[in-house]
Amino acid sequence: MGKTTYKSSGVDIDAGNLFVDLIKPLAKSTANKQVLGKLGGFSGAYELPLKKYKNPILLAAADGVGTKLKIAFMTGRFNTVGIDLVAMNVNDIVTCGAEPLFFLDYIATSKLNPKEGAEIVKGIVKGCKQAGCALLGGETAEMPGFYRKDEFDLAGFVVGIVDKGQVIDGSDVKVGDAVIGIASSGLHSNGYSLARKVLLGRNKYKLSDRPKPLRRTLGDELLEPTRIYVKSILNLRKSFEIKAAAHITGGGLLENIPRVIPKNCAVEIDSSSWKLPPIMKLIKQEGQIGQEEMYRTFNCGIGMVLVVDSKDAGKVLRRLGKLKEKASLIGEVRKKKRQENQVAII
Repeated sequence: MGKTTYKSSGVDIDAGNLFVDLIKPLAKSTANKQVLGKLGGFSGAYELPLKKYKNPILLAAADGVGTKLKIAFMTGRFNTVGIDLVAMNVNDIVTCGAEPLFFLDYIATSKLNPKEGAEIVKGIVKGCKQAGCALLGGETAEMPGFYRKDEFDLAGFVVGIVDKGQVIDGSDVKVGDAVIGIASSGLHSNGYSLARKVLLGRNKYKLSDRPKPLRRTLGDELLEPTRIYVKSILNLRKSFEIKAAAHITGGGLLENIPRVIPKNCAVEIDSSSWKLPPIMKLIKQEGQIGQEEMYRTFNCGIGMVLVVDSKDAGKVLRRLGKLKEKASLIGEVRKKKRQENQVAII
């Protein structure tokens, strides 16, 4: 009987070292002059670009990908969920007007597969480049007996910066302001527990199927990465006042918009002002899901909502078009009546 080792208990240090070697050049490709030191130490160092700001404050967010990972496990495709991980974090802080500075990731798995892990990090790197931030470091934990075989979890953490006087906080929102919706790329990273139950439960569809009205396979549709809005919103801020911004994640339009508008205001949304994406039409139809449930579970085609002065709405829409964003005027702000919800979708 041989000696008991860490490897025999399920943790392979050599595989971990190989993984670090594979991802070092990937992380380095996101570095800028603010990044100090090199990947592999006990922490990452970042020099704050304070000269660009009068009264800088830091904003931070943490999030994961959720059960969208189940689709990655089923397909064996891991190069897009890293984009989702970055997106769920950077889209949150840019709603406050913050420029993302750096990102950290955490990958926990039953048994580390270095090549598979490198595919995940390739997605994280792609997301960081889309958001304009550096991948400063992260952690990989091999935890046999804790996670199921061949499964993993992802979490991420981002830090951004904004001038204190430039924080978007919704305090200037007033009756008559315009509500603009920027299109999502798909389900993003929310509602997958319901989507999987409706579409994949009882072997209804296979991920290789292409049920109507989809124009590609169900697997391709469900793995479409979350759109990252950072550069577009930061570009808009140079020319326009964004009074409020809401990242449409869990809770959908009904739960996220009230987080960023004053209590005495309500938003009336015209559902005919944009089209429900094919994947959401399929989910609604197959699950016989009511409209309210759809709007509080999924983004329903709107990934980011902006509130701007009505006189700026047309210009903002034109700018978003030039930035390759699909956007629509979806509603307006009005005075909230007693005991009514802050969001009405008509």
